Amino acid sequence: MRQFFVGGNWKCNGTTASVAELVSGLNAEALPTEVEVVCSPPFLFLDQVQGAMGPGIAVAAQNCWTGAGGAYTGEVSADMIADKGLKWVILGHSERRALCGEDNETVATKTKYAQEAGLDVILCIGETLEEREGGSMFDVLDAQMGAVVAAGVDWARVVVAYEPVWAIGTGVVATPEQAQEVHEYLRKWMAERISPEVGADTRIIYGGSVNPGNCDDLATRDDIDGFLVGGASLKAADFGTIVRAGEKSLATSA
Repeated sequence: MRQFFVGGNWKCNGTTASVAELVSGLNAEALPTEVEVVCSPPFLFLDQVQGAMGPGIAVAAQNCWTGAGGAYTGEVSADMIADKGLKWVILGHSERRALCGEDNETVATKTKYAQEAGLDVILCIGETLEEREGGSMFDVLDAQMGAVVAAGVDWARVVVAYEPVWAIGTGVVATPEQAQEVHEYLRKWMAERISPEVGADTRIIYGGSVNPGNCDDLATRDDIDGFLVGGASLKAADFGTIVRAGEKSLATSA
């Protein structure tokens, strides 16, 4: 059975004081040990969070460079992240793709190198509203996934995060039926294009305005293995509620 996975993406938010308060709140939450939990603060706060976060929550980076370190001002290499003792990095987030011009091949290159440096990857994919309404949603997802397949990554060390761009930070959430449809499609796609084992074993999580009010319904869908949470991850109580939705997923699968 695939282990439920919840990641908190803090994005470009926080101060020393607010991060300390958030970590303290998260440490006070009663989180199920059966759920794998990761939080991803901005780079400046990684040391602070690593030093203060309790053992039930791993710490992840939000991005990395395409290769080894060097004359790349402002970038952070996967080797540096691994050297700090981190296990996870988020790659391919729609904000990186749209605002920083990262194309599918760039994301694939980062994914491959991050794994070579010793990191596991939360790989973000998703379509815009125009692509969904224009009928090209599955073509977009095929291209995003296909580039990573071509890079020859280790899928046992990838969590796929499906994040419809139109639902990120907008308050609009894909219905459980819409989310399940895409997750089921992706699982079948991996089974056919990579291997049946990869299709069955890879965790596919949902991201896009996940909150305490919708997490339970989403968590019980057959092919939704967790969440990548944005705004709600900045509130310890809300994030705790979302993590505990994983217990309902386990109960449904039992």
